[in-house]
Amino acid sequence: MEPFIGQASEEDIRKEKTRAQKLKISQWWKRKCSDGICYFCGKKFFPRELTMDHVVPLIRGGKSTKGNVVPACKDCNNRKKYLVPSEWDDYMRRLKDNPWS
Repeated sequence: MEPFIGQASEEDIRKEKTRAQKLKISQWWKRKCSDGICYFCGKKFFPRELTMDHVVPLIRGGKSTKGNVVPACKDCNNRKKYLVPSEWDDYMRRLKDNPWS
């Protein structure tokens, strides 16, 4: 089953990206990354190697708020794309069941 892609407008996405830029320079975000743990895979990285990921992606209507952004390694962030948490969990479960798919 293909995931549903939201209908967020270009203007809304642009506004949220601007908000995300402001969050990235905040002390709150720096503290969030200081442990160096990827939210998705749980692996340890240097804090500067972590990216900001929207748990509910902007294109799916997510916002750039403290409750919706998490530190993620580049690999997880790239693989997650526009998936919401339940879709990501299904994806990870399929990988564990069939690592060669």
